Amino acid sequence: MGKKPVFSEATCPVPIHDPSRVLLGHGSGGKLSAALIREVFLPTFNNPFLEKLNDSATLPFDGSELAFTTDSFVVDPVFFPGGDIGSLAIHGTVNDLAVSGARPLYVSAAYILEEGFPIEDLKRITASMQKACEESGVTLVTGDTKVVDKGKCDSIFITTSGIGALETNHNIGVDQARPGDKVIISGAIGNHGIAILSVREGIEFETDLKSDSASLITPIRNIIEVSSNIHCLRDPTRGGLSSALNEIAQASKVGIELEETSIPICNQVRGACELLGLDPLYVANEGKFVAVVAAQDADKVLGKLRTHPLGGEAAVIGEVVQEHPEMVLMRSSIGGKRVVQMLAGEQLPRIC
Repeated sequence: MGKKPVFSEATCPVPIHDPSRVLLGHGSGGKLSAALIREVFLPTFNNPFLEKLNDSATLPFDGSELAFTTDSFVVDPVFFPGGDIGSLAIHGTVNDLAVSGARPLYVSAAYILEEGFPIEDLKRITASMQKACEESGVTLVTGDTKVVDKGKCDSIFITTSGIGALETNHNIGVDQARPGDKVIISGAIGNHGIAILSVREGIEFETDLKSDSASLITPIRNIIEVSSNIHCLRDPTRGGLSSALNEIAQASKVGIELEETSIPICNQVRGACELLGLDPLYVANEGKFVAVVAAQDADKVLGKLRTHPLGGEAAVIGEVVQEHPEMVLMRSSIGGKRVVQMLAGEQLPRIC
């Protein structure tokens, strides 16, 4: 560790219950986000495609199926170790398609720019997006740009949408977990959130910690090819691993039990979380995914995943159970169990 950090935004604010106002926590991917979806958006736009609440909607098209997703990115700072808001936007979009079992094809991008934003920074961001598109095998085919008065937007916001083709008959969805399934994480958690926080708050590490932002298309396609018993795929972005697993447990009406000692966390992330009083389970990721797999295929999926550079630290971290439906429990290193709930407030503002 280097100079003393400033912790002005590092802690999780206690949610203020005011149902008439939008709070920062409504964008956290945790409990307040779920409440906003459940109480505002689902009742208004209710339809069989939206109500599944998968990372992408699966839509019938000309005798086959397409996956369609959209997302917004508001990361601060816009340039961070391991990436920037541009590559992050592409990775986030193609990963949402990939975890739905689709092959990403096309993306769009809409930019909201603050007056005075440097053109050179915009060129750097768009170049990064194009590189991420090329690496992911997708093409950016349409977009939009708006400029707002200085002070009305924090530098740059990007909204992306993506379309992909479903080429398998695998029934992958957040509601498909079954008792006995194994829970696999593709690698160490928390790198993205802590890498950004290290820049924002001036934390220095003895070794370089970078965001894990990356395209997950290839490792996901690899495991789909070796197993037809992959039931759920989820990328634990906002709200971290805890929210992703709670979403699966609630949608599938099952319980999930984790083993704390099996969850891969690098020493820098663990140390930073201890210093700041954060729980790695709630820290955002942008290059990891959760796979819920039938027990008989778990070793095969894990072995295949570990052959890819992005899956070298993959591990089985838990199991789906019949007990305590819609709850996630974790067995600690000393043998006790605790409930792993969704993020209650806003832990790391503007992280993805």
